[in-house]
Amino acid sequence: MKRNVLLGALTLLAGSLLAADSGLKEEVQSAAKLLGEKANYSWKINMEFGAGGPGRLAATEGKTQKGGFTTLTMPYGDNVLEAVMQEGKGVLNSAAGWQTFEEIAAGNASVPNPARSLARMLQNYKLPAGQAEDLLNKTKTLKKVEGAYQGEMTEAGATDLLTFRGPAGTGAGPSATNALGGVRFWLKDGLLIKYQVRVQGTVHFNGTDRAVDRTTTVEIKDVGATKITVPEAAKKKMPK
Repeated sequence: MKRNVLLGALTLLAGSLLAADSGLKEEVQSAAKLLGEKANYSWKINMEFGAGGPGRLAATEGKTQKGGFTTLTMPYGDNVLEAVMQEGKGVLNSAAGWQTFEEIAAGNASVPNPARSLARMLQNYKLPAGQAEDLLNKTKTLKKVEGAYQGEMTEAGATDLLTFRGPAGTGAGPSATNALGGVRFWLKDGLLIKYQVRVQGTVHFNGTDRAVDRTTTVEIKDVGATKITVPEAAKKKMPK
């Protein structure tokens, strides 16, 4: 009898924990969707690496208008690159001036071009609201810790963030082992205002192994007060 009572209590406890976890995920998901419905907003991306990495990188700045343009200003080596995107298409201001993502990605692979991999990445770029939902889908647990929604990622989710895909049809790209990941989300008045993801693991690429410990923090700002100015040269180059 006591054993049955104990099993029943454990079952109720497990059910309540699952319900709580589901409720927290719904809160974060709603906050991300609310951000995506806003007329405009800006964000800043800071990236830091652990021991053996390049340290802290200069911040990327982004702006978006619902139904309009999205702009990114990104440090890339010793340069700063600018991108303008709209409806899945975009242009990048590289050393050759404003070019479409397709033009840059299709360039001669034997000629070094630091913008090529960036252009390929931007072809599938998601705004912070969408990125946060993706991270939530890669999270297996979620709890509230010191005002933040904190979770542990699935191994598949962490592996996905540690690696990237090569050019279509090449099968190129790294693999990863011992992948771990954790996320945190901050909300205010039901709106997503910040999120952070840390991934760790060993990345294998071109016959070399590299330990990676990367923390990416995205801070949302100027919601409803963001204005975007797009250079005319970028507008003229935008794919129709």
